[in-house]
Amino acid sequence: MPYHFTNTELIVAAIALVVIVVIAVGMYLQHRKAKTATLRNRFGSEYDRAIQEHGSSQKAEAKLADRETRIDTLKIRELGATERERFVADWQGVQSRFVDHPKTAVTEADELISALLEARGYPKDTFEQRAADVSVTHPRVMKDFRVAHAIAVRPYQSEVSTEELRTAMIQFRAIFEELVQVQNPQEKRPAA
Repeated sequence: MPYHFTNTELIVAAIALVVIVVIAVGMYLQHRKAKTATLRNRFGSEYDRAIQEHGSSQKAEAKLADRETRIDTLKIRELGATERERFVADWQGVQSRFVDHPKTAVTEADELISALLEARGYPKDTFEQRAADVSVTHPRVMKDFRVAHAIAVRPYQSEVSTEELRTAMIQFRAIFEELVQVQNPQEKRPAA
C-alpha cells in the first residue's frame, strides 16, 4: 500500500530541502571566496591583469590555475653557485654600461633576464608565455617585468627618455635580484 505524505510532512521536507540548498550554496560561495583570495594573494597585480584580459574572475582564475599546472610540469631549478656568479658578473657589466649607453644597456638587461630564465629552466617562448610562466613563481616582479620589457623592445627607442630607460634598468635589477636569489623549493611567494 503506497504511503501518503501529510501536509505537515511535505512542509517539513520542503523546509529541510531549502535549508540543505542554502547550506550548499553558502559553502560553494565560501569556497569561491577563499579560492579568489588565495589566487589574488598569490598573483597580486597579475590577478587583476588576468581579469581585465579574460573578462571575468572565473575565466581569469581558470587561466591562472592553468599557469600553475603548466609550471608544475616544467623543470624550474635554482642556479648553481658558478652560474649565479657568472650572471651577477654579467649584470654588473650591463649596469656599468648604462651610464654611457643607456639604450644598449636596457636591451642587454632584457636579454640577460631571458638568458637567466632559460638557465633556470623556463622554456624559450613568446614574451607573454614566458611572463605567464614567471608570474607563478615570481608574481611580485611581474608588473615591473612587463613595463621594463616594453621599454626595452619599443620600436622607436630614440623616443624613449633617459628617465624611462633608468626606470626600466631599476625594474630589471629588481627582477634580476629576484631570479638569482636562492629560494626554498616549497616557498611560494605571495605577491606584494
